[in-house]
Amino acid sequence: MTYGLRELSSWLKEHNVKTVAMESTGVYWKPIFNILEDDFEVILANAARIKNVPGLKTDKKDARWIARLLRYGLVPASFIPPRNIRYLRDLTRTRKKLTEERTRHKNRIHKILQDANIKLSSVATDVFGASGKAMIMALLEEDEPSPDEIKSMTKGKLRKKIGLLIKAMDGRVTDHHRFLLKMHFEHIESLSSQINELDEEISRKLEPYEKEFGLIRTHPAISEVTGASVIAEIGVDMSQFPDERHLSSWAAISPGNNETAGKRKSGRTRRGNNYLKTTLVEAAWVASRTKDTFLSARYYNIARRRGSKRAAVAIGHQILKDIYHILSTGEPYKEIGAEASRNRKSDARECSMIRELERLGYSVRKIEAST
Repeated sequence: MTYGLRELSSWLKEHNVKTVAMESTGVYWKPIFNILEDDFEVILANAARIKNVPGLKTDKKDARWIARLLRYGLVPASFIPPRNIRYLRDLTRTRKKLTEERTRHKNRIHKILQDANIKLSSVATDVFGASGKAMIMALLEEDEPSPDEIKSMTKGKLRKKIGLLIKAMDGRVTDHHRFLLKMHFEHIESLSSQINELDEEISRKLEPYEKEFGLIRTHPAISEVTGASVIAEIGVDMSQFPDERHLSSWAAISPGNNETAGKRKSGRTRRGNNYLKTTLVEAAWVASRTKDTFLSARYYNIARRRGSKRAAVAIGHQILKDIYHILSTGEPYKEIGAEASRNRKSDARECSMIRELERLGYSVRKIEAST
């Protein structure tokens, strides 16, 4: 209880305690951290990194073990952002969950339409666009929409497909289908309203970080939602991380190390901050579709050799390093173009060939080509 935690804080002060170390166990560390963070240096440690010898585990022995490691300086501190960033993180993570929930309900509507022999998804790219939504809402009436009504609902590029739309909307919609469609649509509207409220609150929480938010938005792969999520996960103070490699390792989006007896077994990424990792991979897919940019050229270079998914993780890694430099230097992103990626690939191939020749016993001297 909170009153017990306040008594703990008073007891620690009486004994002149300055630093407190504790395990991060689910969400149960948060109440203790909230009470102690203002008066003590609280070091939150990953439980996997401070394990005791198996068979010696009790609560008291764990406490003694953590205290001993702390005295020796062997408790690696987890990154805990300031309170304002933590509040922003709660909002962005909630938004992500609600967006995923809304997508699940949209997929259920797709399933209901197929069961009702409505083939709208075979004609319309976005079933939940203005035209598609109007047609689905019309299905909630007792009588299915007539061809003239379908024509009046059709907007934009879909007007070229009116004949196909009329055929696609010819199904067997029952009261059972209407009941489910109505329920899912109402829930989607409720979720959309909540997401809009979250967007407004996220904008208010971002006001103190308007400068940093504007800087990372100069990156071609960073949208407004992505930028807010990145700031919520890593903050804006990059002094927490010695360099971009430490940040990438903390985010678990850099290649892992697994080497024994001189043999490298695997370079797969570790399990880390899943919210940040998925955000960066989504940004990587956006970057892969940009034209004549360094990131898109690098994505296709890697995808040809390693596949699209590995390429997306690699580009997400590069985006995180770009964000680190933007926030560290306070300078906007500078696009160097697709040619730089091709030159980088040529330089890497040249260095590899030189190393191979030297390994075979040749002495290589590089001669610059005359202009």
